Amino acid sequence: MANENQIPKSHSAAVRPILNIGCIGEVMIEIIAGQGNTALLNVAGDTYNTAVYLRRALKSPAISVSYITVLGQDAFSDRIFRHAETNGISTETICRHPTRTPGLYAIETDGRGERHFTYWRSNSAARTLFDQDGRDPESVLRGLDLVLLSGITLAILSPLGRSKLYPALDDFRASGGQVAFDSNYRAHLWESPETARCETTKMWWRTDIALPSFEDEMIMFGDQSEDKLLDRFRDFGVTSGALKRGEYGPRDLGPSGSVCTVVPVENVIDTTAAGDSFNAGYLAALVNAETPQAAMLAGHTLASKVISRPGAIVDFDDWP
Repeated sequence: MANENQIPKSHSAAVRPILNIGCIGEVMIEIIAGQGNTALLNVAGDTYNTAVYLRRALKSPAISVSYITVLGQDAFSDRIFRHAETNGISTETICRHPTRTPGLYAIETDGRGERHFTYWRSNSAARTLFDQDGRDPESVLRGLDLVLLSGITLAILSPLGRSKLYPALDDFRASGGQVAFDSNYRAHLWESPETARCETTKMWWRTDIALPSFEDEMIMFGDQSEDKLLDRFRDFGVTSGALKRGEYGPRDLGPSGSVCTVVPVENVIDTTAAGDSFNAGYLAALVNAETPQAAMLAGHTLASKVISRPGAIVDFDDWP
């Protein structure tokens, strides 16, 4: 097994067809503040949002999407569990903690649809994932063909959990599995900016499909330009993925480096899950063997619909 600080080697086995996808992270109770003292209760979390939209976008029941996390034994954990089942997400990889409960967050949006969050998640059950008494990452990854995680996934894990995860990902990739990663930087979740940069760098070395946002990477690494950022990703050995650039359109992180020209969304209601839904549309297109350009367009199209409605996980009839 590789050391977490080693630069991982490329795949030593042929990449497997993608039939089983796993998303790792934290799913929480979402409160959307309404008028006066009213509020709407939902279920959400960055990689969980992607899992739900990915399940919907793939359509084919032959492809399984599972969610890997820890919940509690309480009523809100039951609500989350039922939500996953209702949305076609495999729950076999969800564990239950005897005393901890899920995280909670509240959203308020301004007139431009920009979000303001308040979190209660410091003692959430998901933080025990891959700890001493938690799941073994090797057993979790076994049987999967593609795994998605994010910077938020890394941030909620303990140092022990991260140290167990990286070598497991190396072995997973060596056996033909693929890793997708979105750095999704939330400064308040990390011990320090230095830790965030260090741990995110370890993940970029282990990533097959990179899904960063320009803003997050600039904040975290201080790149002086987009070209410098792209040079850094080439140094990591990234050859697939998309750089999310908001209204300017995503840019291919593969050899072409092409930009997907998009039409800006006119009616932005809530930007919650914009990047998460883009990831889902993009990955679904890749799984369906579409081109990177088509995958970027699919991601943008899905995200455009999501940000035109309030909340992280929304329903709409005109599915792209």
